[in-house]
Amino acid sequence: MRFIAILLLFVLEAAGKHIVLVSGDEEYRSEEMLPQLARILEKHHGFQCTTLFAIDPADGTINPNQRDNIPGLEALRSADLVIFFLRFRDLPDEQMKHIVDYLESGRPLIGIRTATHSFDFRKHTTYARYSWNNKEWEGGFGRQILGETWVSHHGLHGKQSTRGVLVKGQQQHPILRGIKDGDIWGPTDVYTARPGGDSQPLVLGQVLEGMKPTDPPLAGPKNDPMMPVAWTRKAGTARVFTTTMGCSEDLLNEGFRRLLVNAAYWALGMESRISANSKVDLVGDYKPNPFKPNGFVKGVKPASLTGGISPPTFRIRAAMGR
Repeated sequence: MRFIAILLLFVLEAAGKHIVLVSGDEEYRSEEMLPQLARILEKHHGFQCTTLFAIDPADGTINPNQRDNIPGLEALRSADLVIFFLRFRDLPDEQMKHIVDYLESGRPLIGIRTATHSFDFRKHTTYARYSWNNKEWEGGFGRQILGETWVSHHGLHGKQSTRGVLVKGQQQHPILRGIKDGDIWGPTDVYTARPGGDSQPLVLGQVLEGMKPTDPPLAGPKNDPMMPVAWTRKAGTARVFTTTMGCSEDLLNEGFRRLLVNAAYWALGMESRISANSKVDLVGDYKPNPFKPNGFVKGVKPASLTGGISPPTFRIRAAMGR
C-alpha cells in the first residue's frame, strides 16, 4: 500500500507539469517522433503534453516544408518544459515572440538533433539574432542556448549510424540512470559538435561502419576523439539538455527513449523521480517512416494523431491550422 501511495504521489506531481513539444523539420520526421514521445510521457509518466506542428495554412495539414507557420505557440505561456525539434524555421514575429518569451523566462528546454539550427531568419528579421549562423550573437539560438549550432556531419549521412558511449565520470548522472554503453543506438549519423560554455557532455557518439547496431566502430580519426551527442548546460537559470541524435526511427531504440524521458525529468528538476526501470515502451502502433528530405506523409492533420491510442484518457492537444 505504501508503494502504491508513493507511486500515485509521483504520478500526481508529473500530472501537474505541462510539456510542449514543437516539431518542424523537413528531413528527420519530427512530426512523427514527437507525438510518440508525447504519448510515452503522458501514458507512462503522467505529464500533460501539447504537440505543435508546421502547418500548411491552405488546408490545415502538417507540412514540414512550411517554414513560417507553427500555430499554437501561445501554449508556451503555461509550459513547464519545451522540447524543440526544429530546423531552419523563419517564423513571423507574432509566433516567434512566444518562443523568445519562454526562453527569457528561465524555464527549461530540450533540443533534439536539428534544434541546434532551429532558426534561419530571412523574411522575418526582428529575431534574426536567433539564426543559426548569426555573427553578432555567435551561432544564435543553437550556440547561445543549446550549446552548439550546426557545424557539419561527422559520420557519413545515411551510411554510418551512431552508438552511444557514456562519458567517463558521468555514468551516475541522473539522465543516464538505467543506461549503459551501447544501449543507445540510432541510424542518424554523428554531428560535429563542440558544445561551449558550461556544457557537460554525457554521451559520446561512436561512428559505426554501417547502419546496424551490431556494426563495428569505424577505424581512424572519426572516433579519436568521439564527438559528444548529448550534453547538459545552463542558459541563465534554465536547465538545458541537447542531443544531436534523433529522428523518428531513432525513437525505436529503448535506450534513446530512456535518455529523453530521463532528460525531461532532470530538466524539470525532478531527477529524484528518475528510475532505472521506468517504463519507456512505445505507445500504440508506431511505424515511423525513414528520414529523408521531403519524406513526410502528405495530407495528415494533427487531430488524426490522436486515433487508436490506449487508454482513452490519453491526451495530445495538437494545434490546427487557423
